[in-house]
Amino acid sequence: MPIDNDYFKNRQQDNNSGGYEPPFKAPEFFNKLNNMGGVVYIVIALFVLLIFAKPFVIIESGEVGIKVTTGKYETLPLQPGFHLYIPVIQKVITVDTKVRLINYKEVEETTASDSGIKTHQAINILDARGLPVSIELTVQYKLAPHGAPETIATWGLAWEEKIVNPVVRNIVRNVVGRFNAEVLPIKRNEIAVLIEDGIRAKIEALKNKPVTIESVQLREIVLPTKIKEQIEKVQIANQEAERVKYEVQRAKQEAEKKAALAEGEANKNRIEAQGRADAVTIEAKAQAKANILVANSLTPKLLQMQQIEVQGKFNEALKTNKDAKIFLTPGGSTPNIWVDSKSNQRNTIVNQ
Repeated sequence: MPIDNDYFKNRQQDNNSGGYEPPFKAPEFFNKLNNMGGVVYIVIALFVLLIFAKPFVIIESGEVGIKVTTGKYETLPLQPGFHLYIPVIQKVITVDTKVRLINYKEVEETTASDSGIKTHQAINILDARGLPVSIELTVQYKLAPHGAPETIATWGLAWEEKIVNPVVRNIVRNVVGRFNAEVLPIKRNEIAVLIEDGIRAKIEALKNKPVTIESVQLREIVLPTKIKEQIEKVQIANQEAERVKYEVQRAKQEAEKKAALAEGEANKNRIEAQGRADAVTIEAKAQAKANILVANSLTPKLLQMQQIEVQGKFNEALKTNKDAKIFLTPGGSTPNIWVDSKSNQRNTIVNQ
């Protein structure tokens, strides 16, 4: 194949002349890089080491870090932020200091391991008479940040199963075991206070107070079936007694109401009668007074004048009806009695 390319022609000519010069020349930068190849390899190796060894840790809010150097726990916890440590020789344990929960329930629940919520079986107890009782409650607590390194060094990462859970079960059994099963619902509030106070006191009595109890909530008291039936019967009997008591009280109030109405009606009638009697008395006194005034006003001349007037009326009456008999009361204003008859006989009784 004939050579018609200028590059190969020039290269052939240079070879013939004995001095070959390549057509491409690498930049000076690559030449220097080639000389520093060892340093670059070291830098790359360190970068890869940083990525895989990760000699740093970032502590989030609500957490503290515990630095462990050759197996020894440092006493000061690492606060939230960025922290460096030496791989292989050192490591950092991150622990949660947010509020955590333990639910003691009859029904098991599945929760995420990092959710801060644990579920345990309800606490089974024997009451004062040996009857089985189950208690359901929720405990809220958190790890004390300042003493976290010592707590983890002493109790390990399973510290809540070694500190909180045993204390809760022990206190609940001691408190509830004092009572009979049938009185537990009645004294629920008292029992809840005793349980919470007992758990707080027991936890706070531990060295350096590793855990803070936020709250203890008594959720349910599960009683034996027979005890439930007895309590229901007692409640029904109490309700019936209350109903009867209410009916008696209502009847009593109704009777008192009727008695009050009757008394009010009697008082009303008495007042009205008294009023009428007072009115008659007043009228009688007034009439008597009037009679006295009239009697005092009757003078002899006035009586004589009235006698003449009455006599005139009698005479007028006789003129109209001569057969009439008219009787006059002796001692009246006209002391005569006239008796007229068909025989025209007239008798006179003079001045009695």
